[in-house]
Amino acid sequence: MNLKTENSSNGFTPEINLDKLHRMAAELILPGRSILRLLNAALEFVTNFLARVLGSSLVRRHFHLLLSALVLFGPALSFWVSKYSIFANSNHYLYRKFLRSTWGWTCIFTGSFIALLSLSARHPFSLCLRHLSRVGLAGLFWWGCRRLLTLLEDAAGTCYEPMNPAQDAQSSASPVQPLLLLHEDQNKASCLKAHMLWRGYEVSQDILILCFCCLLLVEEMSVFGSHLEQEKPLQRSPGTPLRVIFLLCVVLLLVWMFLLLCLLAYFPKFPSQQLGGALGYLWWKGLYQGLYRLRSRWGCPGLPAEGLRL
Repeated sequence: MNLKTENSSNGFTPEINLDKLHRMAAELILPGRSILRLLNAALEFVTNFLARVLGSSLVRRHFHLLLSALVLFGPALSFWVSKYSIFANSNHYLYRKFLRSTWGWTCIFTGSFIALLSLSARHPFSLCLRHLSRVGLAGLFWWGCRRLLTLLEDAAGTCYEPMNPAQDAQSSASPVQPLLLLHEDQNKASCLKAHMLWRGYEVSQDILILCFCCLLLVEEMSVFGSHLEQEKPLQRSPGTPLRVIFLLCVVLLLVWMFLLLCLLAYFPKFPSQQLGGALGYLWWKGLYQGLYRLRSRWGCPGLPAEGLRL
């Protein structure tokens, strides 16, 4: 109380200097703005470079050949990889979180990229929905393909159970343990759930969806370079969200190719993996080289570059 009366008697009252606070805030914000400008410049440089690479005729025309060579000759890597590697464990984090939901990740990232690209190009809402319907139609085909492959595998395979040596005394003399057929009408899922053996023809659905998603991502992202070229004369630049989602799609493409290589090298299954890769290629060929090239008045979504020109 005495201190307060003494300050008042001396004519000194504590006041907040707003100008000084503004200068201090500006000094703190200036380094942050410099960092953001640097990150934005790096993002713009990287996305422009990747857009030119993915939009080049070399990648668009020959990427499927690279993927085909990877599927055909990838199992040869099994002679050099270590069985004790972390990727040799089928319960690895990458397999559990990404491989089992490959189409979900691809659908989310690709759909976000298509939507942001349509907004950046000032597309009408109807055209944006048409482009998004490509992802929906591909998802419908994937659902039908999984059901069909499951039915074919159940029809072409048989469930076996290893015989107990106690049940057959003569089986101990033979070096190969015989197999006992249990139920011919049992499907693959119930057979494996009962810890029995399933023998039959199958197609690797993991390789199928990985190959198709890689081809789909390259096909959809290849138009980003053309979009940048069209925005340049108008003195417009795609927003940061579009560049970020484009970069995430590229990272997702690299993840899918890495998982594809891991499956071929650590878990080779010939010829089911090669059949899966062939079906994935035919699926992409039928959609992007066939169905999507039809006229829009027939209800087809069209190609990714359709309607990009303003």
